Amino acid sequence: MKKRFSRLLLSLCFALAASSATMAAEGAPALKAGVFDPPRQAPDFSLRGSNGAELRLSRYRGKVVLLGFGFAHCADVCPMTLAVLAQARKSLGASASEVQVVYVTVDPERDDPAGMREYLANFDPGFIGGTGTPAQLAAVRQNYGIAATKVATANGYGVDHSSFVYLIDRDGRLRALMPYGRPAADYVHDVSLLMRK
Repeated sequence: MKKRFSRLLLSLCFALAASSATMAAEGAPALKAGVFDPPRQAPDFSLRGSNGAELRLSRYRGKVVLLGFGFAHCADVCPMTLAVLAQARKSLGASASEVQVVYVTVDPERDDPAGMREYLANFDPGFIGGTGTPAQLAAVRQNYGIAATKVATANGYGVDHSSFVYLIDRDGRLRALMPYGRPAADYVHDVSLLMRK
């Protein structure tokens, strides 16, 4: 099952990359991330926000949203992703206020709102985390095609999870999917294009 899902995600990434290349070939400014063609409405959700308020994706209409999934006890992928997102947001200068990073936990047992707020503040105090019940979070993951599997470790457990970031435009539409490992400059490039539209 896990291998089949991984193949599906890999196929999706290739298809999105091919779609991005087609846009470039047609003369339109191309996003660095794989694009959704056509864009579709990002599924809304209601979670407990790390800022103490209800977290609804629709609340950020008018901003470009970078939506990622991870957890505070993650040792490598999550902090690297968040550091890149913080660097990208900083590079945007005054335009950074038009971008919202939303990070939804895949580990509700350990990630409460206060803990997420403290964790995300290490990267950028403007980042918002989302948590909720296991059922709420499973529904959000299903809507976004996010895989998350608890795995035993020497220190208890970790969570293997999808590590891409969704780029959502000002109208709340899914526009692109950025794979893990891309530099901050790619995010700056794509966010700048989405802010113009």
